[in-house]
Amino acid sequence: MNKKKIINDPVYGFISIPTELIFDLIEHPYFQRLRYIKQVGMTHLVYPGALHTRFHHALGAMHLMGLAIETLRNKGHEISNEEEEAVTIAILLHDIGHGPFSHALEESIVENISHEDISTMIMQRLNLQFNGRLSTAINIFEDNYPHRFLHQLVSSQLDMDRMDYLNRDSFFTGVSEGVISSDRIIKMLNVVNDQIVVEEKGIYSIEKFLIARRLMYWQVYLHKTVIAAEQTLVKILKRSRELALQGTEVFTTPALSKFLKKPISRDAFMNEDHYLETFASLDDTDIMAAVKVWETHPDFILSKLCTDLVQRNLYKVDITNEAPDDAFMIRLTQNAVKKYGITAHEASYFVFCDTIRNKAYKPGDGNIQILMKNGSIKDITAASDNSNLEALAKTVEKYILCYKKELID
Repeated sequence: MNKKKIINDPVYGFISIPTELIFDLIEHPYFQRLRYIKQVGMTHLVYPGALHTRFHHALGAMHLMGLAIETLRNKGHEISNEEEEAVTIAILLHDIGHGPFSHALEESIVENISHEDISTMIMQRLNLQFNGRLSTAINIFEDNYPHRFLHQLVSSQLDMDRMDYLNRDSFFTGVSEGVISSDRIIKMLNVVNDQIVVEEKGIYSIEKFLIARRLMYWQVYLHKTVIAAEQTLVKILKRSRELALQGTEVFTTPALSKFLKKPISRDAFMNEDHYLETFASLDDTDIMAAVKVWETHPDFILSKLCTDLVQRNLYKVDITNEAPDDAFMIRLTQNAVKKYGITAHEASYFVFCDTIRNKAYKPGDGNIQILMKNGSIKDITAASDNSNLEALAKTVEKYILCYKKELID
């Protein structure tokens, strides 16, 4: 069978699948599942074009990794064919542990476990199936490989993951502020003392990259209507689980049933194989199939939340720098109790507060290092003459108050 395939990608054009092992991994059911998990959760309810998938994104990141390896080799750095294949596999599979609707439901399906943990577990499972051929990829992914710069290409503040999702998410949402010069950034990469650095002439492209990331968070990922939709989905799953644990009959698909109808500890998930196998069959369609059935569930709260999501009758979201006014929240809660005939506890499904954070750059967390013309290495915030970059290194935290519009007096 010919495994040297090319894929037509709307962002980069034609992408080649570099090796037979990588082709076999892409064909595997664990990876094919990513076709049915949207890259940006509920964002399509604001930007209708944002229907691209984790499958898209993983292939795009794989393509950028190939360009990065080619650039570093051209600059005289030795990277073996085995290392190239391993780092390509590591970036290809970096998101394979994502659950339905990605970040929106990350801790709602299995509590206290991240998608990175699940990605590692799935990679280890694949390694058994492929007779140990993913061992180097897993070492790179977990930052246990001697050449640490390879891990930085997979996971850092200037990795192929971020470069692809900024380009791809801006392309499909139509938000042009997210477009970055990924080709130029990759051409400026180098390695010094086993660390990825960016040559000084690429500094403005890095500034643009960080500013684009900040803008994409406010305009896309933390857009208040996206927050409203994702919070609705979180509350739906919370209510359905609450009902199921009380013994109320709640429709689920077989895969969702295992995670909804009884609490699963982190230890149980990590140590009992059947949980991972079931998780690896879960995707967005499991959730949406349940939501559509729950629209007619006898429980008022579950039914209303599901109907509101399907019909895009979402929470009103107030984003503020200060905590919401307690008196206003109490009044909204009392209105919910009265209007819907529910308890104060149940009203928390319709009136609640949370926080959101935006930090475009985190000094000390896999810094972006600039290789100056004199050979010295500086952090981007020190190397840049753009004073805005120091502001980007600060965490911006805001409060969100979510409530149904009809509860306002």
